[in-house]
Amino acid sequence: MTEDAAWLTVPDFADRLGITASRVREMVREGEVVAMRRGERQILQVPAGVIVEGEDGPEVLATLRGTLTLLRDAGFRDEESIEWLLADEPELGMSPLDALREGRRAHVRRIAQTLL
Repeated sequence: MTEDAAWLTVPDFADRLGITASRVREMVREGEVVAMRRGERQILQVPAGVIVEGEDGPEVLATLRGTLTLLRDAGFRDEESIEWLLADEPELGMSPLDALREGRRAHVRRIAQTLL
């Protein structure tokens, strides 16, 4: 399983970032990160690949929020945004999330804008 195909529960995501679970839920509500209910028990989970190593330790990928805003403006629900971010994109040769992790924000967003 690749890093961006791994999932973290809200408490595990919070632990990775060194924040509270309530802060993670707030980040989801504010559109900073995206989560969906998964599994038999429908537990809220976040793709692990949105966490990157920053100067001061693990942090949420800085370009994620703007990309999520663009996808929401295109009419995507959170689940659809996650699916798009994790799916292989032929034009990128990888998933949009992997491309964002590589710093290819402009290319990812250009493709996302074609979805509008």
